[in-house]
Amino acid sequence: MPKRAPLRTGLFGGLVLVVAACIIVAPKPALEASLRGLTIWWEIVFPALLPFLIVSEVLVAFGLAHFCGVLLEPLMRPLFNVPGTGALVLTMGFSSGYPVCAKMAVRLAGQGLLTRPEAERLVAFASTADPLFIGGVVAAGFLHNPAAAGFLAAVHYGTALLIGVAMRFYDRRGARTVYRPPQGGWLLLRALRAMHRAREADSRPLGQVLGDAVWSSLQTLLVIGGFIILFSVLLDLLTRSGIAALLSAALALILSPFGVPSDFLPTLVAGTFEVTMGTRTAADAAGGVSTPVVLASVSALLAWGGLSIHAQVASIVSALGMRLKPYLIARVVHAVLAGGVAWWTSARWQSHALPAWVPLLPWTPQTGHLPGGWLQWAAATLLFALALVLLGLATFVASRPFRRPPRR
Repeated sequence: MPKRAPLRTGLFGGLVLVVAACIIVAPKPALEASLRGLTIWWEIVFPALLPFLIVSEVLVAFGLAHFCGVLLEPLMRPLFNVPGTGALVLTMGFSSGYPVCAKMAVRLAGQGLLTRPEAERLVAFASTADPLFIGGVVAAGFLHNPAAAGFLAAVHYGTALLIGVAMRFYDRRGARTVYRPPQGGWLLLRALRAMHRAREADSRPLGQVLGDAVWSSLQTLLVIGGFIILFSVLLDLLTRSGIAALLSAALALILSPFGVPSDFLPTLVAGTFEVTMGTRTAADAAGGVSTPVVLASVSALLAWGGLSIHAQVASIVSALGMRLKPYLIARVVHAVLAGGVAWWTSARWQSHALPAWVPLLPWTPQTGHLPGGWLQWAAATLLFALALVLLGLATFVASRPFRRPPRR
């Protein structure tokens, strides 16, 4: 046993005891903070994630991971040093939001389709915000400007892909998935054959697949809701005790040389714990802060995700003993990179206020209501998946030079 282990245990137990005492002494503020966290979970997180979690479970049961493993191996291995099955994790992570990527990676790793280093790479860079949250909640709902969704999405996902390319060098000597696709026939036919064999190996009827998918998704969402409520109470406790003000003063020493006003720093403290509260606070402060600072702060908070998201990911990946260190390092780098890119591009190319912006992507939602932009963001997801397929085919064709048959 390490010498410092009892000290860490005592320190953590003491902190938990202090939090419990504060909740007992001031139950009304704790209840109000819990209700705020419950509202965020029930109105935003639950309806946004439940369909994606169910669909992801059904897709794995029907062998789509094996299909991607055969079709997209020539793309995913050179770029991100993960097998083709990682394309399904990447697509679901980009389209459905933070914890779904970890859920999918753990599911595929449990089936032997990903090794632990490969799953850690995917979770590190593919854990992103979903397009509905960026476009419908942050851009249209908080910033009151749907046209900014394209800019925020381009910065968020573009920098995430750059981190994915850099993560290919993480644990290069670690275990690699040895995938042996069926031989013979065209690439698409072999991918379909692998998908069919995986479906036959599952052997569960459709009704059981749907029931298991719904039950597993509800369990995951209950855990996510618990973390959101817990961190909402902790953030309220830090604010009322004055610790948040001390953290803001410490950030002022670092960020004041970059022109960040002191009144804006509580936004970053809130976003450190919970991304929804942080981005909403940043949007509320947009009137007294320059546009580049607002966009850079929102982009950095979206990339960071918040300690609440990190706790959710940790609870999911701990089932397979995956290391959380590469994920946390990638979140810090992603936050710095996304914030820097957003500040530089907005300060250099966008001299007008947010309402004068034009959409940067053709599927940018033009309404502040989530249902109104759902089909547009679904089309964006389908286009992204189609782009992965086409790039995989192009990579495979380029890696297999045409040869003429030998003459007899």
